[in-house]
Amino acid sequence: MIEELRRRRLPRRFYDRDTRQVARELLGMRLVHVVDGVPRVARIVEAEAYLGPHDRAAHSARGLTARTRPMFGPPGHAYVYLVYGLHHCFNVVTEREGHAAAVLVRAVEPLANLAGNTRGPGLVCRALGIDRRQSGHDLLSDDLFIARPARRERFAVATRPRVGVDYAGAWARRLLRFYVRGNRWVSRP
Repeated sequence: MIEELRRRRLPRRFYDRDTRQVARELLGMRLVHVVDGVPRVARIVEAEAYLGPHDRAAHSARGLTARTRPMFGPPGHAYVYLVYGLHHCFNVVTEREGHAAAVLVRAVEPLANLAGNTRGPGLVCRALGIDRRQSGHDLLSDDLFIARPARRERFAVATRPRVGVDYAGAWARRLLRFYVRGNRWVSRP
């Protein structure tokens, strides 16, 4: 199974595009993290786009820091941060190096070797065994990557405002949250 998933791994050019497009097209993809030789596999069902330093809800709006450095790096790398000192959140860096845009994976549907609730970004990381050690990790690696499904899947995509960014003013109302309509693993329909 793992070798087949590795063959379907997304190429760097997938991430080096408009962040909104990447967020939408990540839906249905397989997020894979190999932990102690065991592949944990999930289907991405909810994602939020953060468009760069001009986006008041993006971490990059506060500038380059030690925490946000991976966000400013090349596309196709992980940006993982700790929120409230408790929960890790997994993001995919998008667009050109230095632009500092990313997609937050908010919810996944468990497919293999996952237990527990995965409806929320902290729960996604807990189930997949992702923490800050993976921040800056190249998503073209063999142990943490995103792959296309074996067969094309058809589903309706819903678009809503992002969750928990009320502090961002008008940016909080932008329709930058994408999810698979009707999927029971979505965090907030």
